[in-house]
Amino acid sequence: MKSAHKIPAPGEIRQSQLITTFGPGAMLDLPDHSVVIAGLEHWWGEKRRIHEARLEDRLREQLELPEVALYAPPVDSDTSGRTRVGVKTYVFPAWFVAQEDDASSTYTDPGGRVYRSRPLVHWRRLQQGRFRSETARRLVSVVPVRFVQGCKNGHLSDIDWYAFVHGSFSNPCRLQLYLQEGGTGGDLADIFVRCACGARRVLGLVKMEKAAVLGHCTGQRPWLGKMAAEPCIARGGSGEAEPNRLLVRSASNAYFPQVLSVISLPDRGAALRQAVDELWEDELQHEESEADVARLRRKRPKIKARLEGFTDAEVFGEMLRRRGPPVPGPSLKQVEIETLLAAKEDESDDVPEVDFFAQARPLAGLSPAFRARIARVVLVHRLREVMAQLGFTRFEAVTPTIEGEIDESLQLGVQRASLALDTKWLPAIENRGEGVFVAFSPEAIDAWRSREAVKARGRQLEAGFEAWKRDKGLPAELRFVGLPYLMLHSLAHLLITAVSLECGYSASSIRERVYAGQGGYGILLYTGSSGSEGTLGGLVQVGLHLEAHLRAALELGRLCSSDPICAQHRPDDPHEERFLHGAACHGCLLIAEPSCERRNDFLDRALVVPTVEGGGAAFFPEGEA
Repeated sequence: MKSAHKIPAPGEIRQSQLITTFGPGAMLDLPDHSVVIAGLEHWWGEKRRIHEARLEDRLREQLELPEVALYAPPVDSDTSGRTRVGVKTYVFPAWFVAQEDDASSTYTDPGGRVYRSRPLVHWRRLQQGRFRSETARRLVSVVPVRFVQGCKNGHLSDIDWYAFVHGSFSNPCRLQLYLQEGGTGGDLADIFVRCACGARRVLGLVKMEKAAVLGHCTGQRPWLGKMAAEPCIARGGSGEAEPNRLLVRSASNAYFPQVLSVISLPDRGAALRQAVDELWEDELQHEESEADVARLRRKRPKIKARLEGFTDAEVFGEMLRRRGPPVPGPSLKQVEIETLLAAKEDESDDVPEVDFFAQARPLAGLSPAFRARIARVVLVHRLREVMAQLGFTRFEAVTPTIEGEIDESLQLGVQRASLALDTKWLPAIENRGEGVFVAFSPEAIDAWRSREAVKARGRQLEAGFEAWKRDKGLPAELRFVGLPYLMLHSLAHLLITAVSLECGYSASSIRERVYAGQGGYGILLYTGSSGSEGTLGGLVQVGLHLEAHLRAALELGRLCSSDPICAQHRPDDPHEERFLHGAACHGCLLIAEPSCERRNDFLDRALVVPTVEGGGAAFFPEGEA
């Protein structure tokens, strides 16, 4: 009978999952087989265009492309079946393990441990998706082998099992292979590959990365097609290809999507250009700095009125754009925090049908301790978030910087892989929801940073960061995120946990956006969803009663169920290898990863509130809240 592999049945996943979890190059387990999601050339059907100029501009710069458009993943709306709609997948890996214990190949070690043995077969030997067993004389079911190989450049391929078991890429033996496993723990030291010729090798050898046990990468990109291989060049300029590394298909390090997101803001650009147009010839064209713009505002009421709502930096940036070649614009987050800080107090209940609408609330009800630290509370009644995937990495995640950008010079030892052979568009989704923004006084943060106890805690946290860099072999140019970001990030996690109990949203549906850059300091907690959850109004109500929620958050941070172990953790401890954590663990600060913009790194509640360890580094000292 002619061998034939069973044609995979279609499946369904959410649009958002194609951006955040199962984008091109990701492996996905289906009931009978495993697949890899195809590149953008094989996303069929009508796609809806998503417009977001700020994000498109940044993606063009990041990918060095003349143009790039954003489209939502296709939706199967054709019930007739006549139109090809959806996302193609390729069967991967091509090796399977037969669900049959082969008694003739069972192995018992000298200690009496029994290793169950199952045939390891290539898909070309399958018949209707099953393997014909010679011992059972029947077709038996198979499951995909859970081990594949990849490299730090994002390439992916099947392991050459014949070369591995014989320790040579030139051995001609092609007899039956077996996977022998002892116990149920999954330890690589308990898994062997055996050939019918007698060769047998432990899979634990693949941990010897420098020995290139699995050979060197050949640049395979199965998500882009069979002929999509590219040269693989090791980082560091050695001229060799990267060594192949073992990947477990379902492991968390097999796929890290690179995603940029922005909050859609009112089109201030057109209004700014018009204002500068009107003042250019008579007032602005001869000014040379932001200070000159500020001076004109003070001296000329006409100019102050016309430039109302625009910062000096925005006005001077527009002036520079007129005078010469394009200059880099402000970061993604800087524009957002400036817009949030510019929200005006308004007690009206009318909420217009727009992408972004925010109102500042009065702070008269805040306690003196909170008033000294909180500059503004902004109720964001409506917001629109656009997220786009520009690539992915394997083995290590490359998260955006604290300014929301991706720094190409700091790729953490891995290289971004492409979503398509020829990138002309990128997959994106838009979420609509609401939020609350809390801005903190720069003066209060500066005074906090100047305290000796805070500086001492900062040295401990930075020592952990340096230990993390050494452990990962990361470049020296990679800089610490800074104490203000760490403190605000930790406070955001505490607030998410506290408000989720009251606002009607689950904790995993609330997301954070932490601002600790040139534009100022603040936390935006927001929820956005393509479905119904995202517009319940709960986070706006949180902003109206922020004091109670903030007190609850601070109370949560003072004591952890793992104290005193959690509070006494030292970031640079080589035995725990939690280099990016201070006083932080699953009992206090760690939350669902979709909610966190830093993958639960850079956290320390000792910077927010006093812990049982003491230290005096808290931004909110005991009794002042």
